[in-house]
Amino acid sequence: MEKLESAIGGYFELELLSGQEYHVDCVSLNTARNALEYILKTEKFKKVYIPYFTCDVILEPFHKLNIDFEFYKIDENLEPIFDYDIISDNQAFLYTNYFGIKDHFCEIVSKQVKNLIIDNAQAFYSKPIDKAVTFYSPRKFFGVSDGSYLYNVKKLTFDFEQDFSYNRMAHLLKRADITAEDGYQDFAVNDKSLEGESIKIMSKITKKILESIDYDKARKQRIENFNYLHKSLKDQNLLHIAISDNQVPMVYPFWSKKELRSKLLENRVYSAKYWPNVYNWCEKDSLEVQLTDELIHLPIDQRYTKNELDKILNIIKEWK
Repeated sequence: MEKLESAIGGYFELELLSGQEYHVDCVSLNTARNALEYILKTEKFKKVYIPYFTCDVILEPFHKLNIDFEFYKIDENLEPIFDYDIISDNQAFLYTNYFGIKDHFCEIVSKQVKNLIIDNAQAFYSKPIDKAVTFYSPRKFFGVSDGSYLYNVKKLTFDFEQDFSYNRMAHLLKRADITAEDGYQDFAVNDKSLEGESIKIMSKITKKILESIDYDKARKQRIENFNYLHKSLKDQNLLHIAISDNQVPMVYPFWSKKELRSKLLENRVYSAKYWPNVYNWCEKDSLEVQLTDELIHLPIDQRYTKNELDKILNIIKEWK
């Protein structure tokens, strides 16, 4: 008699809705950096141009595969200062859709650049562009510990093992059961555990969680929250933001000369710093260092309503 694929009876597992993932008909892997590694393996580029203003984990696949890379600078609109004509047939250009607010520019650059890679780790809802290879990181938007999606890439012919995520869930469970602070160390441990991971298929538990999310509700709440903050802060924001009605940002990037981060932290408003590694890559007077120091990434995600946003606005208003 053939053995059953899944056990019947016994203790219960997590009960999650059986819906559909937002991203389908794509390659589902374990991390965004491994999605980039997958791209580099399939496309066999000899060199890739990447922005200084990005996370240092993006270098991991280049070091693994011994592929050359070169940094480029961006301007105050978060757009490249670069001569695209120098890109040869065996080279690629990587652009980051910063904070999910650069969809329009991604369309523009896709018409100007051959061998374009778009990093949509911060732009989960943004559609892939036909002329570009695109990858995503769902944990920047939802309560999962890992996972990535990848579009418009050649398929590798050999099979990858499937990832397991049960041992990476402590920070998610602690935040739900205790406090955000109690789970932070586990969050940091989880981030560290993803370093050096080989390319794997997305884990079953990550996939199940991503199948259970109400994506439309989350999308609407994010847009509403972003617009609410932007209405109050746009005249103070040094970053020019022009997005379409259907764009879904990751955060509200507020560029201010105020020393806000510590004051927000005192009030338990947590704003990630993107990206401290820039201090090691760039000159002190560079725009990239300025952005790292002065951009505050205010939370606008689906967990929050105007009640929480008003608290943030009051902190900003009161802080001189």
